[in-house]
Amino acid sequence: LYRHTATLIVKGEDDMHTAMAATVGLPMGIAARLVLNGDISLTGLHVPILPEIYQPVLEAVSNLGIVFTEEIVLL
Repeated sequence: LYRHTATLIVKGEDDMHTAMAATVGLPMGIAARLVLNGDISLTGLHVPILPEIYQPVLEAVSNLGIVFTEEIVLL
């Protein structure tokens, strides 16, 4: 039995560049850019649980310093 924990801590810079903007706005903008560039070819509305969507978005936000810390503990 394992406990898998993923933690994300993001702090805003000021009233304009908030943590909410970084964790919601940036991924949405990145996804839109990926669609416009043809890197995501899905059509219609999708929850981002498909690797085709979340892998490139997570890679892009990690390049901006937004990363999850993961821990796996044997129970």
